[in-house]
Amino acid sequence: MSFFSAAVSGFLLGASLIIAIGAQNAFILRQGLLRSHVFILCLICALSDAVLIAAGVAGLGTIVSQSPRLITVVTLGGVAFLGSYAFLAFRRAMQPHALKADTENGVSLKAAVATCLAFTFLNPHVYLDTVVLLGSLSAAYQGTARLAYAAGAGLASFIWFFGLGYGARLLQPVFARPAAWRVLDVIIGIVMSLLALSLLARFTSGL
Repeated sequence: MSFFSAAVSGFLLGASLIIAIGAQNAFILRQGLLRSHVFILCLICALSDAVLIAAGVAGLGTIVSQSPRLITVVTLGGVAFLGSYAFLAFRRAMQPHALKADTENGVSLKAAVATCLAFTFLNPHVYLDTVVLLGSLSAAYQGTARLAYAAGAGLASFIWFFGLGYGARLLQPVFARPAAWRVLDVIIGIVMSLLALSLLARFTSGL
């Protein structure tokens, strides 16, 4: 299979896995609207995906899929983190003064990076989709075609996260009103709650 077709296949599959409403995307969208640490957070998300994709293509996916204890630890950590963030999002929605961008810009880079890393690595879907799924499908390619497949999937992540982070500012006229921030935080809270419940349901069903 050609180098180009392998790259396109990796790009399309990678895009299909990350372009969805999820915890990481919701966080990047909010930071993009606030114009707060956008570049470094988008870079962290994209590089993290690239590292996980490379690990999966290199064969780590097999190890992860055979390590139920690792998945359990990450799942429980993800439930706790997503639940906490959902609570904070609902609390922001109840406090109009907390919805203004200028009050959020004071969040430190360290705190933003820590939150971003938690959303990235305390999510079992990251390992099951990015590492296991992308990694296992890379077995259809050999040599440079396999590298092209991984590069295509990684490129999809870079384009998506930077497009989401910097494209969010186009919506700023809408979010000039506190009511819009209230709606966004309610949606984020619901998304985080549903994700936490789905992870908890998956964990309990496996007991």
